Amino acid sequence: MKETDGTALPMRVGIGYDVHAFAKDRPLIVGGVHIPGHAGLAGHSDADVLLHAVMDGLLGALALEDIGAHFPDTDDRYAGADSLKLLDAVWQMIDAAGYRLGNLDAIVVAQAPKMAPYIEKMRENIAGTLRAEISQVSVKATTEEHLGFTGREEGIAAKAAALLYRK
Repeated sequence: MKETDGTALPMRVGIGYDVHAFAKDRPLIVGGVHIPGHAGLAGHSDADVLLHAVMDGLLGALALEDIGAHFPDTDDRYAGADSLKLLDAVWQMIDAAGYRLGNLDAIVVAQAPKMAPYIEKMRENIAGTLRAEISQVSVKATTEEHLGFTGREEGIAAKAAALLYRK
C-alpha cells in the first residue's frame, strides 16, 4: 500500500498527555464529572485534565495537531469552556476524516482526590461523546506513591491512548 499522507491507513494510534496544577476557587472537573470537596484545576477552559489527554490522543492519531492548536488559551471563546463540548468538536473532526473508535485507554494520575467513585461516570461521559460503547473506553486511576508533583498533591496528570479504525 502506497501512503503519502496516512489518511488511507486502516488504523491509527495516538497518545495524549496533559497536566494541570490545583487552583483554589475552581470546581474540580475530571472526565466531565464534578468532584466535590477538592480544589479545582488551573486552566483557560474547565481544565479537565482527562478529557484534554483524550482529545490530544484522538487528534494525534490523525496528526491533527493538538488541542492548543484547535482551542487556544488566547481565544476568549474557550474561557471556562466545557471540555465535553470540546471533545465533541474533536470527535466531529475524527468522524469527518472517516474514522471510528476502536478503543480508548486512559489513566488519571492523582494522589488526591480518589477517583474510583467517579470512574464509571467518566467512562459513560467519554463513550457517549465519542458515540462508542462503554466497553471501548477504559479509565483507570493511580497515585505516584507521594512522588513528584502529583504525589505532593500539587496537581493532576492524565494519559490516554486511542486506536482509530477506518470506517
